[in-house]
Amino acid sequence: MTAHPRGEHPDSPAAADDPTAPQPPGPAAGAPADGGVGAAPAGADEAGETAAVPEAGPGTDGEGPAPDGSADRARTGSADAPGAGGPATGTGPAAAGEAVATGTGPATAAGAAPDGGVTGETSSPDAAPGGTGAGEADAGGARTDADGGGPGEADGGRGAVREEGGEGSAGGEAGGGAAGVSEAEAELAAQRELRERIERRKAERAEPIAAGTKLSGRAADLLAAVRAVESGRTPDVAFEDSPAPAAPPRRVAPPPAPPARTPVAPAPSGPRAAAPETVEAVRTVLGRGGAPEALAVRVAGTLGDTAAERLREDPWLLLSVPGVRPEQADAFARALLGADCGPGDARRTDALVGWLLEQAALRGHTALDAPAVRAGLAERAVPDPAEAVRHAVAEGAVLVFHDEDDGDDANEEPGEDGDGAAPEAEGGTSPVLLGLDRYALAEESLADGLARLARSGPEPRWAEAAGPPELVRAVAAQGLVVHTGGEAARAEPVALAGAARALGLRAAVAVHSENGRRRLGPEADAVTVAALLSGAAGPGRDEDGMLALDLLVVLDAPQLDVEAAAMLVESVPDGCRLVLSGDPYVLPSAGAGRVFGDLLAARVCPQVASRVPDAGPIGELVSGIGAGELSQVDAPGREVVIVPVRDAGEAVHRTVQLVADSVPRALGVPVEQTQVITVGHGGPAGTRALNAALKQRLNPGPGRFGGFDPGDRVAYARTPGRTVQGRVVSADAEGLHLDCEGQPERVVVPRDRVESAVRHGWALTAHQAAGMRWPAAVVVLPGDAAGGLSRAWVYTAFGRGERHLSVVHGVDQALARAVAGPAAPERVTRLRALLEAVPAAEEE
Repeated sequence: MTAHPRGEHPDSPAAADDPTAPQPPGPAAGAPADGGVGAAPAGADEAGETAAVPEAGPGTDGEGPAPDGSADRARTGSADAPGAGGPATGTGPAAAGEAVATGTGPATAAGAAPDGGVTGETSSPDAAPGGTGAGEADAGGARTDADGGGPGEADGGRGAVREEGGEGSAGGEAGGGAAGVSEAEAELAAQRELRERIERRKAERAEPIAAGTKLSGRAADLLAAVRAVESGRTPDVAFEDSPAPAAPPRRVAPPPAPPARTPVAPAPSGPRAAAPETVEAVRTVLGRGGAPEALAVRVAGTLGDTAAERLREDPWLLLSVPGVRPEQADAFARALLGADCGPGDARRTDALVGWLLEQAALRGHTALDAPAVRAGLAERAVPDPAEAVRHAVAEGAVLVFHDEDDGDDANEEPGEDGDGAAPEAEGGTSPVLLGLDRYALAEESLADGLARLARSGPEPRWAEAAGPPELVRAVAAQGLVVHTGGEAARAEPVALAGAARALGLRAAVAVHSENGRRRLGPEADAVTVAALLSGAAGPGRDEDGMLALDLLVVLDAPQLDVEAAAMLVESVPDGCRLVLSGDPYVLPSAGAGRVFGDLLAARVCPQVASRVPDAGPIGELVSGIGAGELSQVDAPGREVVIVPVRDAGEAVHRTVQLVADSVPRALGVPVEQTQVITVGHGGPAGTRALNAALKQRLNPGPGRFGGFDPGDRVAYARTPGRTVQGRVVSADAEGLHLDCEGQPERVVVPRDRVESAVRHGWALTAHQAAGMRWPAAVVVLPGDAAGGLSRAWVYTAFGRGERHLSVVHGVDQALARAVAGPAAPERVTRLRALLEAVPAAEEE
C-alpha cells in the first residue's frame, strides 16, 4: 500500500475557497498560490499551422505545480491571454481550425505520439493542475471530481469548503420543484435506512435463535405437526406427498413490487437542521472566538443541539465542520481559551488525527498507516505525535487495524493491547493502519456481502441463457462475476441482462450517470446507481429491503466508492447474480476506496475479460495508453487532432476557438455536444478559467444569479461523487432553476446551495467526466498540468470523445512520461485484505 499523492484527487479541500472559514492573524491559511505556467514547448509552430508535436524541450518537471496541487488554489476568473474569449476569424488555418490528418511522420522525441500522423488545428495539454480550490487535481488528487466530494474530486464542489458543504446538504436540492421528494433526498434517506437495517441484521445474526422462532410457511406447519405428534395430539394440518426439491433451498427475491411506490421520506444529507435557538447560541460562541457567524448553521448541524456548549469546552471541534482548516481552528481556540491552549492539547491532537483521516478520504484512502498520521501531526507542531495517536485510539476517535494474514487483528477493538496504544508492525510486513469508523464499517460490510454472493453455487436456470457464452458460463457457476473491457465491451453485460429477461428472470442494468444511461438507449432499460439505491427507479424491494432481482449488472463499476458499493451489495438478495463491469484502466471513484481494483486483485470470483476492442483511431490511441504506450495513429477523418500551445493563456484561447468554431464547422459537432476536460479546477487553464472564457464567448451575461445566467451550461453536484449536467433556466427567490439531463422536471437548487453545488459545465475535470462520453472532447494540457498527470488520467480524459478528440498540448515530454509510468496512484484501503482473508477463515 502506498499513499495517494496530494493533487491527484479532485476532492482535496481548499481553505482558500471558503470565505466563511475563520482566519488566523497574518496570511490567511490556505491562501491561493499562483499556478506556474509551463515553459513554451520547444519547436512549437505558430498557432494554426500544421506542425508536428513539439520536440522535447527543457525538462518540465520543475515547471508544474507542487505535488500538493498548490497551483490549483489560484483562482482565475478569465482567460490569461488577451482575446481568449474573442471571436475567431474565418480565414487562415489558425482561425478555421482545419485539422489536417496525415499518415506519415514518426512520433516526436517529446513522446507526444497521440498526434502520430495527425497534425493541424489545435492541440492542447491538460489544464493547470489543482483541484477544487486547493490541490484537487483531477487525476485523483486531494474528489472528487465529480460526484461530489470524497477522495476524488467532488463533482461540482468549489473548493473543500464548498464541496464538503455540498456534501452536507446535497440531498435536499436535487428534486424538481419545491414539492415532492427529490431523487437525491430519496437516495440519502434510503442510504440512512439501509445502514440501520444492516446494523439490525448483524445484531440478529449474533443472537441465539430459539427453536422454530425463525420458521414460517410450510416449514412452520411441519414443525407444528411434529410437536403435535410428540405430544399425542392429532396434527391440525394434513400434508400431501410432494417431490423433493430440485436444488437446495435458498432465499430468493420476491416478485416485483407494484409500480406504485411509497415515496421515501425526504431527509437532508449530512448535518441535520438545527433549532433556531441552537444556531443563535452557536453564533454567539463563534463571535466570541472571532469566527464568521455565517458558520453557525453548519456548526449547529454538525455538532447537534448542545453545539454551543461543546464548542466552548472544545474549540477544536470546529475542525469537524467541512472546509475548516487547522490554522483557523487554532486561531478560534486561542481566542476562546487564551493561554490555556497549546499545540499538545489532547483536544487539539484528537481533532487533528480525525481531520488528517478525513483529508485522506478526500484523496481516496479509507485508512492511513500510522507513520503517515504521525508525520502529519508533526507538520502541525504536535510535540509528541506518537502519544497523540495513542490518545486518539484510546479515546475511540479513530480505529486501529493490523491486518495479519489470518485477518484476526482487523476486528480488534482499539486498546485491546492494554493501554490503548496503536501496535507497531512487526518486521515491517503488515502496516498498522488507522481509519475512521464509517469507512471501516463500509469495507467490512462490503467484504461480507461480496463473500456471501461469491459463495452462491451453480444455478441450472442459466444453462439455457443465450447471452455472451463466457459471461453466461461464469454467471451460471457463481453469484459474483467481474467483467472488464472498454466502451464497446459494455454491450456484453447488457446482452446478458436481455438474455436473462428472455428466460423470465428479473434483471436490471445500473450505470454511474444519466449520460451513461442515455448512451445505452431505451432498450437497455438502465437506471443510475443513485436512483436504484434511492428507490426512485428500478425494481421494488422486499420486506427486508432486498432488491427484487435475479440478476444485477452494474456498469462503470470503477466509479463505485466503498460506501455506495456496500449499500448496493447489501441490497442484493441471496440467489441473485451480481455482475460488476467496468474498464480497469480508468480513474477510480471520486469517493473513498478502490472497490473494483481491490476486487480484481483479490481474485475471489470469476473474471471475464472482453475481447471486443474499441473501434477507430480514438479507440486505438486509448488502448495503447492503457498498455503504457503513447502510439502513433492514423486519423483520416480528423478523429484525433493535436494543438500545440506555448502557455496557459494560449491554451485557453485555442480551447475556446475549438469549441465555438473549429469543431462545429469542420466536423459538424454542435457546441452542446463538445466537452472540455482539464486537470483541475484551479490554475490559469483550470475549469474556472476555461468556463469563464467559454461563457464570455458562448453565453455572455452579467451572472446576476450567483454568477449564472439563463442558458449557462452547468455541472450540478446533486450528491457527493455524482455530477449531473444541465442548463440554467431561470432563478427566483426559491433558488436556481435547472434543466438537468435525465430529469423530467426542473431541478431547483436553493440559493444557499448554489455556490457549493453548481459550477459552469463547459469544462469539467476528468474525475467529473468519468463514466460519461460526448461526440467530441477537447482535452486541455497546459504546462503546469504536468504534476497532475498519470496514465489513468490520460486514459480517462482521452477516452471521453466518441467521434473526435482534440488535445491542446503544452506539457512536452510529461505526457509520454505519465503514460509510461505507473497505471494509477495507489490508494490505501483494507478491502483486498478483507476479501483475501475470507477463504482462509472458511477453511478454518
